[in-house]
Amino acid sequence: MATSDVAGLILPFGTVQGGVRRSLRDYGSMVRWHLAGLRMWLVLLGSVQALSGVGFVLGISLFFSRIPTSAALFVSTGVPVINLVMVGLVFGPQLVASQRTAGSYDYLRTLPISRAVTAAAWYTVCLISGIPAVIVSLVVAQLRYDLPLHISLMIVPAVLLTCLTGTMLGYALGHAVGNPMVTQLISQMLVFIIFGFAPILYPIQQMPGWLADLNWWFPFRHMAVVMRAALTSSADPAVPTAYAVIGVWAVVAAALAGWSLGRRP
Repeated sequence: MATSDVAGLILPFGTVQGGVRRSLRDYGSMVRWHLAGLRMWLVLLGSVQALSGVGFVLGISLFFSRIPTSAALFVSTGVPVINLVMVGLVFGPQLVASQRTAGSYDYLRTLPISRAVTAAAWYTVCLISGIPAVIVSLVVAQLRYDLPLHISLMIVPAVLLTCLTGTMLGYALGHAVGNPMVTQLISQMLVFIIFGFAPILYPIQQMPGWLADLNWWFPFRHMAVVMRAALTSSADPAVPTAYAVIGVWAVVAAALAGWSLGRRP
């Protein structure tokens, strides 16, 4: 083989390696930047997340003189979904809105870092904020109700995909909507939609038929399905479909976020 042929094989490989190293370096820098810039907020967010989860877990018992184990288990296994999506879906768009208002948004877009790396870094921060709250909520639920939890290895993809989808939805919303006030209003509205009209903390059988059918097309119902399957021993035939629906939403939201970031201001 000629020297030029060998060089032709080595150079592209070296270029790929260099690109990977740069992406990893940029990823680490962005994660540190987010953690440093939000260090006080993250402590507060983590505390609010944990208190919210514990509040739902303990508050449900106030509706019953003697709470059924099935009701306690249903709520306790739905709370982790709330913990995992709130930061990325609600706080994320509000953070972008505040950056637009402060004038730092355009500066951040000029940084020589790929959109995928930036999104991955923010997703990591959302995981760091959400997972401790999930653990605290489940520990309190177990201590309070002595639940028959059965945590399987499926908790890993359930947590990662649930948080990813919530984060990408918030990421798409924050970057696609140019008006900060509209972004904040939509993100606040999502809180009421998730708590009141998504079957996360109560069975879907208690919803009107049309609303239950509508929820099939949105990811929140399916997030609860995969999370509940990962935390209990019950087999749900809807789990594969739920993973597929959540995955489609994650891809679509990521594509929307990439498109909105690629637009010229």
